[in-house]
Amino acid sequence: MDTTAAGRSTAETPKPGNTAAGLVLVGISASLWWPAFTLGAWGTLFFDQLLGVWAVSTACLVIVLIQARPYRGRLWKAAALSVPSLWLVLSFFSPSDTESGIELIADLIGILVAILGLPFAVWVITQLLWPGFGEDLSGPRRAVLVIAALAILAVAYTLGVLQEHFLTCGDFSISGNSNPPGCTPDP
Repeated sequence: MDTTAAGRSTAETPKPGNTAAGLVLVGISASLWWPAFTLGAWGTLFFDQLLGVWAVSTACLVIVLIQARPYRGRLWKAAALSVPSLWLVLSFFSPSDTESGIELIADLIGILVAILGLPFAVWVITQLLWPGFGEDLSGPRRAVLVIAALAILAVAYTLGVLQEHFLTCGDFSISGNSNPPGCTPDP
Protein backbone atom coordinates (compact mmCIF):
# COMPACT_ATOMS: atom_id res chain seq x y z
CA MET A 1 0.00 0.00 0.00
CA ASP A 2 1.41 3.39 -1.01
CA THR A 3 1.43 6.00 1.70
CA THR A 4 2.27 9.67 1.84
CA ALA A 5 4.71 11.31 4.25
CA ALA A 6 1.77 11.96 6.58
CA GLY A 7 1.00 8.23 6.64
CA ARG A 8 -2.23 8.41 4.64
CA SER A 9 -2.79 6.08 1.77
CA THR A 10 -2.41 7.80 -1.61
CA ALA A 11 -5.84 6.46 -2.52
CA GLU A 12 -7.25 8.86 0.10
CA THR A 13 -5.39 11.90 -1.19
CA PRO A 14 -7.74 14.13 -3.17
CA LYS A 15 -6.67 15.23 -6.63
CA PRO A 16 -5.69 18.92 -6.77
CA GLY A 17 -8.35 19.67 -9.40
CA ASN A 18 -11.11 18.20 -7.24
CA THR A 19 -9.96 20.17 -4.18
CA ALA A 20 -9.81 23.41 -6.16
CA ALA A 21 -13.21 22.71 -7.72
CA GLY A 22 -14.60 22.24 -4.22
CA LEU A 23 -13.15 25.58 -3.15
CA VAL A 24 -14.68 27.32 -6.15
CA LEU A 25 -18.07 25.75 -5.39
CA VAL A 26 -17.81 26.96 -1.78
CA GLY A 27 -16.90 30.47 -2.98
CA ILE A 28 -19.76 30.59 -5.46
CA SER A 29 -22.22 29.22 -2.88
CA ALA A 30 -21.08 31.73 -0.25
CA SER A 31 -21.55 34.59 -2.70
CA LEU A 32 -24.94 33.42 -4.01
CA TRP A 33 -26.98 32.37 -0.99
CA TRP A 34 -27.67 35.84 0.46
CA PRO A 35 -28.77 37.54 -2.78
CA ALA A 36 -31.00 34.54 -3.56
CA PHE A 37 -32.45 34.53 -0.02
CA THR A 38 -33.17 38.29 -0.07
CA LEU A 39 -34.81 37.99 -3.47
CA GLY A 40 -37.06 35.27 -2.02
CA ALA A 41 -37.77 36.98 1.32
CA TRP A 42 -38.06 40.63 0.30
CA GLY A 43 -38.66 40.29 -3.43
CA THR A 44 -35.70 42.56 -4.13
CA LEU A 45 -31.93 42.69 -4.04
CA PHE A 46 -30.24 45.04 -1.60
CA PHE A 47 -27.99 47.82 -2.85
CA ASP A 48 -25.02 46.58 -0.81
CA GLN A 49 -25.13 43.24 -2.62
CA LEU A 50 -25.25 44.90 -6.02
CA LEU A 51 -22.46 47.34 -5.16
CA GLY A 52 -20.38 44.47 -3.79
CA VAL A 53 -20.74 42.66 -7.11
CA TRP A 54 -19.84 45.88 -8.90
CA ALA A 55 -16.64 46.27 -6.83
CA VAL A 56 -15.51 42.66 -7.34
CA SER A 57 -16.38 42.72 -11.04
CA THR A 58 -14.57 46.01 -11.59
CA ALA A 59 -11.45 44.66 -9.87
CA CYS A 60 -11.64 41.54 -12.07
CA LEU A 61 -12.15 43.72 -15.14
CA VAL A 62 -8.97 45.67 -14.40
CA ILE A 63 -7.02 42.43 -13.91
CA VAL A 64 -8.39 40.97 -17.16
CA LEU A 65 -7.47 44.11 -19.08
CA ILE A 66 -3.91 44.44 -17.74
CA GLN A 67 -2.90 40.76 -17.95
CA ALA A 68 0.45 40.60 -19.73
CA ARG A 69 0.09 36.98 -20.82
CA PRO A 70 -2.32 35.86 -23.51
CA TYR A 71 -5.69 35.32 -21.92
CA ARG A 72 -8.28 33.26 -23.78
CA GLY A 73 -11.61 35.06 -24.15
CA ARG A 74 -10.30 38.34 -22.74
CA LEU A 75 -12.78 40.57 -24.62
CA TRP A 76 -15.83 38.44 -23.76
CA LYS A 77 -14.83 38.29 -20.10
CA ALA A 78 -14.18 42.04 -20.06
CA ALA A 79 -17.61 42.68 -21.60
CA ALA A 80 -19.33 40.42 -19.06
CA LEU A 81 -17.44 42.01 -16.16
CA SER A 82 -18.59 45.45 -17.42
CA VAL A 83 -22.28 44.57 -16.91
CA PRO A 84 -22.33 45.69 -13.23
CA SER A 85 -20.93 49.08 -14.29
CA LEU A 86 -23.65 49.31 -16.95
CA TRP A 87 -26.23 48.65 -14.22
CA LEU A 88 -24.70 51.40 -12.08
CA VAL A 89 -24.72 53.94 -14.93
CA LEU A 90 -28.32 53.05 -15.85
CA SER A 91 -29.33 53.43 -12.21
CA PHE A 92 -28.16 57.05 -12.25
CA PHE A 93 -30.32 57.82 -15.27
CA SER A 94 -33.48 55.99 -14.27
CA PRO A 95 -36.07 58.18 -12.59
CA SER A 96 -36.93 56.78 -9.17
CA ASP A 97 -40.43 58.24 -9.01
CA THR A 98 -41.87 56.42 -12.04
CA GLU A 99 -41.61 53.02 -13.67
CA SER A 100 -39.74 53.80 -16.86
CA GLY A 101 -38.16 51.58 -19.45
CA ILE A 102 -34.71 52.57 -18.22
CA GLU A 103 -35.66 51.66 -14.64
CA LEU A 104 -37.01 48.29 -15.76
CA ILE A 105 -33.80 47.59 -17.71
CA ALA A 106 -31.70 48.69 -14.72
CA ASP A 107 -33.70 46.41 -12.41
CA LEU A 108 -33.33 43.43 -14.75
CA ILE A 109 -29.60 44.05 -15.13
CA GLY A 110 -29.38 44.38 -11.33
CA ILE A 111 -30.87 40.91 -10.89
CA LEU A 112 -28.58 39.56 -13.58
CA VAL A 113 -25.61 41.20 -11.86
CA ALA A 114 -26.37 39.66 -8.48
CA ILE A 115 -27.34 36.18 -9.58
CA LEU A 116 -24.89 35.67 -12.46
CA GLY A 117 -22.23 38.30 -11.77
CA LEU A 118 -20.96 36.85 -8.52
CA PRO A 119 -20.35 33.30 -9.68
CA PHE A 120 -18.86 34.59 -12.94
CA ALA A 121 -16.52 36.89 -10.99
CA VAL A 122 -15.45 34.00 -8.74
CA TRP A 123 -14.81 31.87 -11.85
CA VAL A 124 -12.77 34.63 -13.55
CA ILE A 125 -10.73 35.24 -10.38
CA THR A 126 -10.02 31.51 -10.22
CA GLN A 127 -8.96 31.45 -13.88
CA LEU A 128 -6.73 34.48 -13.41
CA LEU A 129 -5.02 33.22 -10.29
CA TRP A 130 -4.91 29.57 -11.36
CA PRO A 131 -4.54 29.35 -15.15
CA GLY A 132 -5.71 26.00 -16.44
CA PHE A 133 -8.02 25.43 -13.48
CA GLY A 134 -10.68 22.88 -14.24
CA GLU A 135 -8.95 21.39 -17.26
CA ASP A 136 -8.41 18.17 -15.32
CA LEU A 137 -12.10 17.93 -14.37
CA SER A 138 -14.23 15.62 -16.43
CA GLY A 139 -17.46 16.86 -18.02
CA PRO A 140 -19.63 14.98 -15.51
CA ARG A 141 -17.73 16.51 -12.56
CA ARG A 142 -18.14 19.98 -14.03
CA ALA A 143 -21.85 19.29 -14.47
CA VAL A 144 -22.12 18.22 -10.82
CA LEU A 145 -20.49 21.51 -9.73
CA VAL A 146 -22.86 23.61 -11.84
CA ILE A 147 -25.89 21.62 -10.68
CA ALA A 148 -24.79 21.92 -7.05
CA ALA A 149 -24.39 25.70 -7.36
CA LEU A 150 -27.80 26.02 -9.03
CA ALA A 151 -29.40 23.81 -6.37
CA ILE A 152 -27.92 25.94 -3.59
CA LEU A 153 -29.22 29.06 -5.37
CA ALA A 154 -32.71 27.54 -5.70
CA VAL A 155 -32.82 26.33 -2.08
CA ALA A 156 -31.62 29.72 -0.77
CA TYR A 157 -34.33 31.48 -2.77
CA THR A 158 -36.94 29.00 -1.53
CA LEU A 159 -35.79 29.49 2.06
CA GLY A 160 -36.29 33.23 1.56
CA VAL A 161 -39.80 32.66 0.24
CA LEU A 162 -40.58 30.33 3.16
CA GLN A 163 -38.76 32.34 5.84
CA GLU A 164 -41.90 32.73 7.98
CA HIS A 165 -41.88 28.96 8.63
CA PHE A 166 -38.53 28.87 10.41
CA LEU A 167 -37.57 32.46 11.27
CA THR A 168 -39.32 35.22 13.21
CA CYS A 169 -39.42 38.97 12.74
CA GLY A 170 -37.10 39.14 15.76
CA ASP A 171 -34.49 37.04 13.93
CA PHE A 172 -34.40 39.66 11.19
CA SER A 173 -34.41 42.60 13.62
CA ILE A 174 -31.58 41.28 15.79
CA SER A 175 -29.45 40.63 12.69
CA GLY A 176 -29.88 44.26 11.63
CA ASN A 177 -32.24 43.55 8.74
CA SER A 178 -35.68 44.96 8.14
CA ASN A 179 -38.60 42.59 8.53
CA PRO A 180 -39.58 40.97 5.25
CA PRO A 181 -43.24 40.90 4.28
CA GLY A 182 -45.08 38.11 6.05
CA CYS A 183 -42.45 37.40 8.70
CA THR A 184 -43.74 35.60 11.80
CA PRO A 185 -44.07 37.91 14.84
CA ASP A 186 -42.11 36.88 17.92
CA PRO A 187 -44.09 34.76 20.40
